[in-house]
Amino acid sequence: MSASPERRAELLALAAEVFAAQGYNATTVRRIADEAGMLAGSLYYHFDSKESMLDEILSTFLDELWAGYDAVLAADLGPRATIEALVVESFREIDRHHAAVAIYQKEAQHLSGLPRFGYLADSQKRFERLWLGTLERGASTGAFRADLDLRLTYRFVRDTVWVAASWYRPGGQHSPEEIARQYLSMLLDGIAVQS
Repeated sequence: MSASPERRAELLALAAEVFAAQGYNATTVRRIADEAGMLAGSLYYHFDSKESMLDEILSTFLDELWAGYDAVLAADLGPRATIEALVVESFREIDRHHAAVAIYQKEAQHLSGLPRFGYLADSQKRFERLWLGTLERGASTGAFRADLDLRLTYRFVRDTVWVAASWYRPGGQHSPEEIARQYLSMLLDGIAVQS
């Protein structure tokens, strides 16, 4: 007999919070079980290992991220509109999967070397191709400045958006869409008054 989907989701959300706060290696199954108010052995009724929990947390986040990104690509927008839509989708995912994003940022490099988590490196390459390709398309069509180092621009945009997970709190004063709008205004229009 397996756990209800709701209970699984609840336990995964709790595990994600613990992994994000303590780090994967420092987190024990007992700690997750304690947070859930259950015995460690009872957690094994739901998951065969903490690695399985982490895998499900990260793969769910990435599956949803890529579903959103694929929808952006399917819309066949121009380069600027694509960047805008990708930034909005990224902030929505930071909002939905805040703990998973924190785990990904702390653990992905280490985990990518493990066979079970090889998809993390594949996703990172795909991410870079999408964002860098959009910037290249924009520079070649005149939507973006041609004098920019596009690899540096990609890193700046990526880090500017995703580092927000370190301070953003779901349910805060601003919606993910509002934060994305402000970021895009600064990114695409600058912060100086045009004279």
